[in-house]
Amino acid sequence: MTIPTTLDPRQARSRLHELTVIDVRTPGEYAGGHLPGALNIPLDQLDRVVSDIRTAAEHGDILAVCASGSRSENACRILAESGVTAATLAGGTTAWSAQGHDLQRPEGATRATWSMERQVRFTAGSVVLLGLLLGLVVHPAFQSLSAAIAGGLVLSALTDTCGMAALLAKLPHNRPRPADLDATLVRLRGIRHEEPR
Repeated sequence: MTIPTTLDPRQARSRLHELTVIDVRTPGEYAGGHLPGALNIPLDQLDRVVSDIRTAAEHGDILAVCASGSRSENACRILAESGVTAATLAGGTTAWSAQGHDLQRPEGATRATWSMERQVRFTAGSVVLLGLLLGLVVHPAFQSLSAAIAGGLVLSALTDTCGMAALLAKLPHNRPRPADLDATLVRLRGIRHEEPR
């Protein structure tokens, strides 16, 4: 398995006009701010559109983006298995913003959804506290809930995957509406009709 090519925010900004940027975060995260011109294709929808991304790659380089770089690396691996080479943005949108580069928000976006990492931390912390509280007040067996979350976090770190994030991604505010994904695909498919970059 090869490690994806990485662009730092400065490199990505200088090449933004020639890149097809695929933001693999959830729609809620994307609405909170994304790279200019980025197309939102959540990681769990990537398999559905890989042929369109392959066609776009014939007209220019692909840059996969997420909040920190972890999900975009996974996206690059998925794409590589289908013969598509893509780069990742080092540090994701967090690093992009930290270096003073602007993030775009969709028109009408009023409220930013928490990043997936923040949603996971909040949920895991809440369940651990609940397990400890119920273990003290109701029955000690409830402490096993806290132990299960701790074990899940360790497994998540060892495997660089996150089952809790996969579950949270299914919540309505993290899911793309079919019309949104269809509009993204129209934009992606339009790349093949542009002049090669």
